[in-house]
Amino acid sequence: MREQNRGMSRAERLLRLMQMLRRHRYPVSGATLAEDAGISLRTLYRDIAALQNQGAHIDGSPGVGYLLRPGFMLPPLMLTQEEIEALVLGSRWVLRNGDPDLHSAAANLLAKVDAVLPAELRREMESSSLLVGPARDEPMRARELATLRKAIRTESKLSLRYVDLADEETRRTVWPFALAYFDRALILAAWCELRQGYRHFRADRIREFTLIEEHYPRSRRTLLKEWQVQHGVPPSTVELLAKPRTTDRI
Repeated sequence: MREQNRGMSRAERLLRLMQMLRRHRYPVSGATLAEDAGISLRTLYRDIAALQNQGAHIDGSPGVGYLLRPGFMLPPLMLTQEEIEALVLGSRWVLRNGDPDLHSAAANLLAKVDAVLPAELRREMESSSLLVGPARDEPMRARELATLRKAIRTESKLSLRYVDLADEETRRTVWPFALAYFDRALILAAWCELRQGYRHFRADRIREFTLIEEHYPRSRRTLLKEWQVQHGVPPSTVELLAKPRTTDRI
């Protein structure tokens, strides 16, 4: 097989191979990995051996397939320019729009990544020109937002007093499982005990809420997956939450 990535450094090639292996939950053949990576099968076998020598738990052998076991990171951390821009842009957005805990976490993340990047990539990170502008409105005070995130993280119920577009007020007990951040709104996705179904609540219409020290009976992961299947929402996609009819008429 003709090599397609001769201009790529060995470190970049190993990182790319690690990322490819992480995407597979089941053994993947060497031929498939070599084709996707644009390298020869012989080069792939050498790269697999190099990763194993560095401590990567890669099970398998030629002709059988390969599977990466969790718990290994390549030292030093290697990122592409696009990955650096994505990391910096996302962190800058959280620094400007997140509550104090998220703000601190984003700053710590950037500092940790900066500490382990090679000098050339560190300069790329420091000189990133992707900027984040100010939000139009603050949908919720920082302390309240932190409480919502805590409810989701701990899988705890919330008691809400909510007003919809028709100015109808209801009191609900909900099982929160996701927060969606938009330029003009912050949306809480939850299972609603009153409606016995999934509902989406705009943060600016939540008049008050209380964290109930009671875990809801199903896991957050189960609720999220069921919601995605029920509404046909792909993983990491929140377009559904942006539709007015699903956020206002609840």
